[in-house]
Amino acid sequence: MTVKVSIAMVSILRDGLANGVGVKYKRLADAVEKGIAEGLIDPGSKLPPHRLLADSLGGTIGTISRAYGELERVGLVVARVGDGTYGRQRGVERPRDVGFRNVSDEPQPFFDMSRNQPIPGQEAHFLSQSLQALALDPQALQHLGGYTAEAGLPRYRAAGAHWLRHGAVVPSAEQIVCVNGGQQGLLCTLMGLLKAGDTVVTEHLTYPGLISVARLLGIKLIGVAMDDEGLDPVALKEICRHHRVSALYCTPTIQNPTAAVMSVPRREAIAEVCRQNNLLIFEDEAHAVLARQRPLPLSHFAPERSVLIGSLSKAVSAGLRVGYLHAPQPLIGRLSAAVRGTCWMASPLTLEVASSWIENGVAELLLGQQIAEISRRKALVVGLLDGLVYKTHPDSPHFWIEVPEPWRASQIAVELKENNYLVATAEMFAVGHGAVPQFIRASVCNSAGDDQLLLRGFEALAGALTETV
Repeated sequence: MTVKVSIAMVSILRDGLANGVGVKYKRLADAVEKGIAEGLIDPGSKLPPHRLLADSLGGTIGTISRAYGELERVGLVVARVGDGTYGRQRGVERPRDVGFRNVSDEPQPFFDMSRNQPIPGQEAHFLSQSLQALALDPQALQHLGGYTAEAGLPRYRAAGAHWLRHGAVVPSAEQIVCVNGGQQGLLCTLMGLLKAGDTVVTEHLTYPGLISVARLLGIKLIGVAMDDEGLDPVALKEICRHHRVSALYCTPTIQNPTAAVMSVPRREAIAEVCRQNNLLIFEDEAHAVLARQRPLPLSHFAPERSVLIGSLSKAVSAGLRVGYLHAPQPLIGRLSAAVRGTCWMASPLTLEVASSWIENGVAELLLGQQIAEISRRKALVVGLLDGLVYKTHPDSPHFWIEVPEPWRASQIAVELKENNYLVATAEMFAVGHGAVPQFIRASVCNSAGDDQLLLRGFEALAGALTETV
């Protein structure tokens, strides 16, 4: 850090304290934000240490920490443990309120490796057949045009139970709530079972949709340390000792973004920690259905406190927006009330199509095709990653790739974007203010369906990473 930057920062902050509004830490954060916007603080520059600013301004280290924390929350700075706080580089600022992207906001020339989405297959053909059959059945159409029970019709709930069935897990239709996709299922779970101010623990790197929903509902998130199997039960237990925690959200199978899969002993250990600390368990199975050989869900080991969130979005069709919650019977009423409070009911039309596909085997066929195509595409590009350190699972649609030092994942993402390629960095998955690992998530699920485009995308990614070595 240069003396020039330190002097400039002190001057900016003194002006903010004298002329800003609100509590001290907010005035300081607003002053830094203004300095960044006006170009007085360069992107990527190291900001002065907390103690130096506190001494120069006659304030406390706590006030400076809160100001820096506010700036990190809105995506203007990034804190690196043991290294200090840096201004975020332009082009990689974290969006404040827009949340995660379900489709690319970028123009078509970009080849998007940043998102996991179902690879287009025969679903359009089957959808055409299903809609034509419904068009010839006026009685069915009349039935679909009215209101239904908020948890779904018995037939739809039975189809959901069948879809979530796995090994020794045989869900009951009475324990199913139909929702408009897994994301709405997550929203209804948090709305129905928690309240603003409650705390949920989750993996240090977690699904961005959870971060978005928690922010909207005023629910606090605490990130738990992870290892090669995912969430660490010892770290979870330690957090429960020091915080009042209401629930755990996690993805035990094909974790997003690390692609980790918990062993059965790990699932048993986590279930026991949750039982000892009276935590609800919210388990996301969106990607788990892609795993041809997967352990029993975490909810199997603590069924009395678990909500399993499943959907057809990653395996069959994202556009149908069909998902299912499986929960203990005492929680069904509260989950159903959350559905009623958000949309009255999941759409009967899409549930009708999804139920027929589950019943006649089309859903299973499309799932098999999805798994096969993911495997084919990964085999096509995996050789390009030779020499790089990465993690994946045979049925995961993405690679989790380490960025060699001293480079940052955000720098690689910017370089690739300049060449019309998009990837996801660890920052979009991070919970809390701890150090973010320098990794990139790259998916093979781009819908273009052009093998040459896919190869060029991964060649560009590999080239950007190997140039840094």
